[in-house]
Amino acid sequence: MEKRKIAILGSTGSIGIQALDVVREHRDLFDVQLLTAGSNSSLLIRQAIEFDAACAIIADDSLYDEVYEALNPHGINVFAGMSSIIDAMSTSDNIDMVLSAMVGFRGLEPTLAALRSGKAVAIANKEPLVAAGKIVMQTAREHNAPVLPVDSEHSAIFQALQGEHSPIERIFLTASGGPFLRTPASELAQVTVAEATNHPRWKMGRKITVDSSTLMNKGFEMIEACWLFGVDISQITVVIHPQSVIHSMVSFQDGAVMAQMSTPDMRLPIQYALTYPARMPLDIPRLDFYRLGGFTFSEPDTAKFPCLGFAVEAMRKGGNMPCIMNAANEVAVDAFLNERIRFTDIPAVISRCMEKCSFVKDPDLDGILETDRLTREFASNLIAKNK
Repeated sequence: MEKRKIAILGSTGSIGIQALDVVREHRDLFDVQLLTAGSNSSLLIRQAIEFDAACAIIADDSLYDEVYEALNPHGINVFAGMSSIIDAMSTSDNIDMVLSAMVGFRGLEPTLAALRSGKAVAIANKEPLVAAGKIVMQTAREHNAPVLPVDSEHSAIFQALQGEHSPIERIFLTASGGPFLRTPASELAQVTVAEATNHPRWKMGRKITVDSSTLMNKGFEMIEACWLFGVDISQITVVIHPQSVIHSMVSFQDGAVMAQMSTPDMRLPIQYALTYPARMPLDIPRLDFYRLGGFTFSEPDTAKFPCLGFAVEAMRKGGNMPCIMNAANEVAVDAFLNERIRFTDIPAVISRCMEKCSFVKDPDLDGILETDRLTREFASNLIAKNK
């Protein structure tokens, strides 16, 4: 495999850290050109020095001096602000592949900039495809820029489709069920931030872990799968699989089902995206089929976890509705993490925004950006009013 020059957008987050674990294991395969972080300046500095990055960008402008003073003696270029990240994606000719791992909607514009410049994008950031999937995939096609899935579920589907020439009949997205799978619905209003950010299977960032606990994360993945694999939302079934060993499945018209299995370790789908189509050695625990015991599968409780139904509704309606849903969720989850609303208020805020925010049938990028802004404003006012 030829050495790849990579950029990691969000290198200090959970996915970014694990991606650098992969790079550390395969120094001969990767040349780190660019690392970006939101505000974790100390970790960004350590990463840039360890991996001899050509450039580091800190999104928080106020931290520029700190990062510059630490990295300038090492000959590492330093910039600040989201505009610098977008510019780097547009103008850097020395980047082959971009790992888009920023948290939230703010990852949309850098992802689009990378695609417009023809760069391959390994996408771990859910929100760009959720809020603007049509625009993202159209941009990728127009510029012949590959989009490679990093989520374990979408990577599993992608792997199951290798070598297949038949249409997909159905996608089965597996879900662990999150930390409240067995918690009675009557107790969810008392859920604490600590409980909601303690996932039983996966080590993830706080926002995505809360999304997993509400099953909104699985709703996002349904929408992503529609765009990534060209299927209708009616062709996707969510299956609760607490063991998190089968990462997703695809069925075909002859009744065959292809599944991808591994121990739950995000480094596997990250590495597969970064090295595709090659498979490289990876030091993770192997499945021991004698000790697995057994697998269980069940249907999700959409009454208890209404966010899953919101995602189906949003995708069926189309237009800017998924963007409305995503913006409302980001505001509500942030409010919950800051203990300004209860856990059960998250779906209530999302539902109200989907009901009241203006629907646009076929928004362009400016329309998506405006939808995001207006929905955040509406959701923030709603939370403040009901506090």
